[in-house]
Amino acid sequence: MAEKSSKGNDVARWVAEDVERKVRYVVHLVRGVTVTREPRKLTGDYNIDGDFKWSPDGKTIAFTRTKMPKADYWTTSDLLAVTVASGEIKTVAATAASESAPNYSPDGKQIAFIISDDPPRWAGYRRIAIIPAAGGTPKVLPESFDAQPVVIDWSADGSHIYFSETRGTVTRISAIDVSSNSITELNKGNEVIGNLSLNNSRTTLGFTMQASDKAPEAFISKVNNFSPVQVSRVNASLPNLPIGKTEVVKWKSDGLDVEGLLTYPIGYQAGKRVPLLLVIHGGPTGVFTQAFLVSNRSPYPLEAFAAHGYAVLRVNPRGSSGYGKKFRFANMKDWGGGDYRDLMTGVDYVIQMGIADPERLGVMGWSYGGYMTSWIVTQTHRFKVASVGAGVTNLMSFIGTADIPSFIPDYFGGQPWENLDLYRTHSAMFNVKGVVTPTLIQHGEADERVPISQGYEFYNALKVQNVPTRMIVLPRMPHGPNEPKMVLKAKQSNLEWFEKYLGVN
Repeated sequence: MAEKSSKGNDVARWVAEDVERKVRYVVHLVRGVTVTREPRKLTGDYNIDGDFKWSPDGKTIAFTRTKMPKADYWTTSDLLAVTVASGEIKTVAATAASESAPNYSPDGKQIAFIISDDPPRWAGYRRIAIIPAAGGTPKVLPESFDAQPVVIDWSADGSHIYFSETRGTVTRISAIDVSSNSITELNKGNEVIGNLSLNNSRTTLGFTMQASDKAPEAFISKVNNFSPVQVSRVNASLPNLPIGKTEVVKWKSDGLDVEGLLTYPIGYQAGKRVPLLLVIHGGPTGVFTQAFLVSNRSPYPLEAFAAHGYAVLRVNPRGSSGYGKKFRFANMKDWGGGDYRDLMTGVDYVIQMGIADPERLGVMGWSYGGYMTSWIVTQTHRFKVASVGAGVTNLMSFIGTADIPSFIPDYFGGQPWENLDLYRTHSAMFNVKGVVTPTLIQHGEADERVPISQGYEFYNALKVQNVPTRMIVLPRMPHGPNEPKMVLKAKQSNLEWFEKYLGVN
């Protein structure tokens, strides 16, 4: 036995030590007499994230690095550049803020990048900055509407930087003048746009566009005259099945303007009250947009719910993106407070519209949406059924087990041992006594973001109180199911669970 044991594999590992870092290599695509295709390491032992950009002359690569290849270390991101021929690396911008997404100007003399607030906050506050490619003092450009711009590219003459960001439930493309600091919106409609890029002459945008009832397709448009022209038909062969009508609804909550997306049952008859399902997004900085209902890859089959006679309400409560920094930061130290009221007043509004049956309500959500769902069933009995997906149910144990231990302390202003009552007050697990709502729990077995122990804690607390509950473990799945069979399993189990308690057919 001793001999066999001594030959066993040493599988012990040290936490957060000897971590394999991501580095950048360069390889020649064409083999010549003096050139091989052997990869050449460029960036030393830095941990390189996904942001890098070649200079226009092909001599330099700008990139960002973090101290560790861990999700919690995004706050340490700095901007550097490497000379491809020599491998010489220089620091371009390394402040206490987080620098990311470098993009060279057409003449290669400047780099545009995204800079966070100082210190960086998880709720997200970002601005576009420019800095000489040789290094220097960054010039931070004005704040955009949502303070979360995504840089597309520079204009051909280097006078403007194009960017996109969410505006409520749609997408806005804008141009910022780097001299005058003025911002001009380039589109005004209800488009949901993604995958934006400029052609080589920087005169035409290519992008995908979709709507609640229109599948994504590729489009092009002149930059200075936004008029989309469809250039693909990849989804033309989709089955011509009916889709529930979706509209934007708005209401007041604590004096705030809140909006959401209401999807009607297929074939809805005006004046008829139907079961209402409240779906809550993750984040909490997520946002529901007017994207194609059927391409939804979440565990919640919105189109199937509509086909089965349910109305579906997707709310963007305070804390969501798309409504400006003040709105996004309005849930600090208050998860389960104002955001809960935003959700409940949204449900009340749809009841007042004469659409929702107040006796047939269901609620579901993933990640932060799972947090809110677990919280809701501890606060009210008005929902007849719930589904908690990868939910944060215990703020304290989440900090000790998740791959982002700084996340909750950033939102709540300190560690649990510094304000125990705050954490206890806002955790579903410490308010779980008296829950009666039948609750399905779904969780990925390999989830590092919200470890599966969060699901087990809530499941066992419900079981011991004889609450009707089931828990489905999705093998191999990380924070969100990413295998088609697992996505389908999650959707099917949700549909079956809500049909059991709210079925209308």
